[in-house]
Parts: sequence; structure tokens; C-alpha cells
Amino acid sequence: CDLADPKQQPALVARAFEKLDRIDAWIHLAGIDVLTGDAAKWDFETKLRKLFEIDVLAAIHVCRRVANVWRGKHQTPVPSITLVGWDQATRGMEGDAGQMFGPVKAAVTAFGLSLAQDVAPEVRVNVVSPGWIRTSWGESTDEYWDRRAREQALMGRWGTPEDVARAVAFAADPLNSFCTGQVIEVNGGFSRRFAGDAK
Repeated sequence: CDLADPKQQPALVARAFEKLDRIDAWIHLAGIDVLTGDAAKWDFETKLRKLFEIDVLAAIHVCRRVANVWRGKHQTPVPSITLVGWDQATRGMEGDAGQMFGPVKAAVTAFGLSLAQDVAPEVRVNVVSPGWIRTSWGESTDEYWDRRAREQALMGRWGTPEDVARAVAFAADPLNSFCTGQVIEVNGGFSRRFAGDAK
């Protein structure tokens, strides 16, 4: 499914619920990498537009549809939706990356928290907000960003995809049925001690 295409979004949800007998959790991880590969060469406006199309608009349209499938069914355990934000969206970060990902992930977080208000108690909605996670970009970045990632975490290291996965699993776990409308930061504890100069 190309989530940048609004016509394909309803079909994704319909197919998922048709093919699976039961869905207890919807993990909405869809996003676009604009930091590596060919997309890294796009101009700021193109990157921003693509991020909004896939990270924000698709999340809103898809997750509203998923929630509407569950509403009125009083499913046990209570089903859940988990979205992915960014821990610095509310703190702000300098540079093009901050000006792109900040508003995009702030919008995702605001949507998730607002959806939680509407669909409880039939559906739980939470947002997992990673910090510095060693993705493809983190694997190839320079010494400054490597040092910054390590020093801005109280745990003194990059986060891993597995760290994020564990938080997502926690949010989606039916045993955590009292957890909704929450933002769970996965950043090793944000450290205010970093004093390096921004590039």
C-alpha cells in the first residue's frame, strides 16, 4: 500500500480486517526516510510535503478508520492503536531536520492524544516517541551527531530499534489496559548537559 495515495488507505484497513480473524493492536509505523538514499537530495519543501502526506495525513486517515471498525464492538481485551512521534517535537531542534520532523511528529502526537479522547474506553491510543535511535542515518552519521546522540541520553548511548519495539509492545499489550492517551518517550532520559555547538 502506498500510504501517500489517499485512495489506497481505506483498502489497506479493509484488507487487514478481512484477512485476519481478529486484530487486537494496530501499530502505525508508516513513515518516509528523507535523510538517506535518493530522498536526501530532495529540497526542503519536497521533504516536508512527503513527510506530511505519509507521516501525518495517512496516520490520521488510517487510524480513524481502524478505530471506527472497533467502536461499538466492545472487544475484550480492549484493542489499541500505537503511533510513533519524536521526543524532540515538543522541545524543538535546530536545522532543517528539526523544522521538518518537529511539526510533523508534533502533529502525529496531537492527533494520537486527541483520538484517545474520542475512542475511550472502547479503544486505547498511545504514542511512542523515540529519541536518538541508531537507524540507517545513525549508522552513517558523522562524529558530531554520534557524540550528540550519546551525550543527549542520560544512559550515554544511542537507542536501538529493539528499545523502541519494547515500548511499542508495552503500549499495545492488553495487560496494560489502563494505559491510554499517553506519550511514552524512548530516549534514554533526555540530558540537558550536552554543550556541543550545532552544525
